Amino acid sequence: MTEFAANRLLVMDGKLIDDLYVEAMVLADEARGYLERGASVERDLLDPMERVQFSCEALKITTRLMQVIAWLLSRRAYLRGEIDAAEVRSEKYRLGDAAATDHYTTRDLPGDMRVLITASESLYTRAQRLEEQLIDRPQPGARPGNSPARDLMALLERAF
Repeated sequence: MTEFAANRLLVMDGKLIDDLYVEAMVLADEARGYLERGASVERDLLDPMERVQFSCEALKITTRLMQVIAWLLSRRAYLRGEIDAAEVRSEKYRLGDAAATDHYTTRDLPGDMRVLITASESLYTRAQRLEEQLIDRPQPGARPGNSPARDLMALLERAF
């Protein structure tokens, strides 16, 4: 990968990461607002089992959002040069597993809660796909394998 192509990918990655980060923060603020204020009245109208389901889903939403935000912050740190490529690829900085929601059991929850569940799942899925793409992409300067043709191309790039 040429230096120009690598820099272009980093700029595009930065834009994707920043846009997803803004979306995650807005969604986290919406979830916080709903769970702190609006949810208490709606939750009190549910039967005891639905209240438990509501609380479990609130935890899942919060967990998904925090996992995505933490992952995005590590990607931003990488793009700013605060951590290196090997470190950002380590398990420590990977997107954690998120508990799945059974939409059959949540069908009777309040509409705002179902919207937050769906939005947090969508955000998490997109972050997961982006992580897979970034992990699978060859890193700038990485050599895919020993090949005389690749060695010659690298020698020519360094010479000119």
